[in-house]
Amino acid sequence: MKAAVVCANEDVRYMDYEEPVTRPGTVKVRVRVSGICGSDIPRVLENGAHFYPIVLGHEFSGEVVEIGEGVTKVKVGDRVSGAPLLPCLECIDCQNGNYSLCNHYSFIGSREQGTNADYVVIPERNAVVFDKSVSFEQGAMFEPSTVALHGLFLNEYKGGKNVAILGGGTIGLFTLQWAKIFGSRKVVVFDIDDERLALAKKLGADEVVNTTKDNFRETAMGYTDGRGYDYVFETAGAAPTMYMAFELAAKKSNVCFIGTPHVTLEFSQKLWENLNRKEFKLTGSWMSYSAPFPGKEWELTAHYFATGQLKFDEGLIAHRFPMSKAQEAFQLFKVPGAVKGKILLVNED
Repeated sequence: MKAAVVCANEDVRYMDYEEPVTRPGTVKVRVRVSGICGSDIPRVLENGAHFYPIVLGHEFSGEVVEIGEGVTKVKVGDRVSGAPLLPCLECIDCQNGNYSLCNHYSFIGSREQGTNADYVVIPERNAVVFDKSVSFEQGAMFEPSTVALHGLFLNEYKGGKNVAILGGGTIGLFTLQWAKIFGSRKVVVFDIDDERLALAKKLGADEVVNTTKDNFRETAMGYTDGRGYDYVFETAGAAPTMYMAFELAAKKSNVCFIGTPHVTLEFSQKLWENLNRKEFKLTGSWMSYSAPFPGKEWELTAHYFATGQLKFDEGLIAHRFPMSKAQEAFQLFKVPGAVKGKILLVNED
C-alpha cells in the first residue's frame, strides 16, 4: 500500500509501505480521510516522533474491507471512525473504566502505525460505526468531538447555566456545540480571531468576545450581569486563556482545562486566590474515553452527527490535501496564521 511516512524530522514521504494484516478480533479499514491533530505537528516538525520511520494519523474515517476471526459487531462495508487509544484493559485504571489514564497503553498514529495510509487495522472494539448520511469528512472529526464531550462530562456539566469557551479552535467549537445540545442559558466563545468568532456564532454561540479588545473583560462579565460563568472550558492550551479562566469563573463554578499548556504557567498570588475565594472546582480532561470502551462520547458523536444536531461546517476545514501531499500540508504549520481549522488528508479513489 501507499502511506505518508515520517522518515525523519520534517521529512514526510509518500511511499510504498507494508500493508497491515487483519488478525482475530480486528478489522481492516480502507482510510478515506485522516485529519492532522495538533499533537502531530511536533512529531513532524520538532523531533517529537517516538521513532522513525512512522506513519502518523489518528483522526480518521473509512470503510471496513475485511474482518478478522471472531468479529461480530462490525461488517464489511460499514462506515467507521476509529478510537485511537489501545488501553491494556488490565490495570486498575482500565478496570475502573478510566482508559485515558492507562499507564500501559499504546496509541494508533504515535506508538504504532496510524491512518495516514491506504489501510489501517484496528481492534473491533475501536471501530465506531456511523450512518451513511454522515460524510467521511465528518467521520474524521469524531475524535476532536469526543475530546470536547469528555470535558463536559468531567466538568459535571448541567444545563441552564452560563458557559464560557476559551478558544475557538476545533475542540472549542465542538465544546460549544455540546454545551448547546445539553442545554445552556448562554454560551460565550472567546478568541483572538474574528473569523473563528464568526464561525462560533454560526454554530450557535449566543455571544462572542475578541480578547484583543481593551474592554473585553467588562464585556464578558456583562453577559452574566457581573456574576461570571458557571462553567468555564479552556480549550486553547494557551497561558493567557488559562489565566483568564480563573478571572471569568463565577463563585461555586466548574472550570475544566481541556487544552494542554506548552509553556510553564506562573500564577500571581492574586490570580490564584480566585480559586479559594470563589470556591470553584478545577479539573483537567485527558483524551475521550469511558466505560464501556470506547464510551458514550463516541456513541453520542455518531448519534448527533446523524441527527444533524452536531453540526459540520465547511469553516471547520482549513485545507484539504491528497495523502500524497502530506509533506506540503505539514509545512503550512510553519507559517504563522496559515492554518485556521483542520487540515484533512484525503485518499483519492
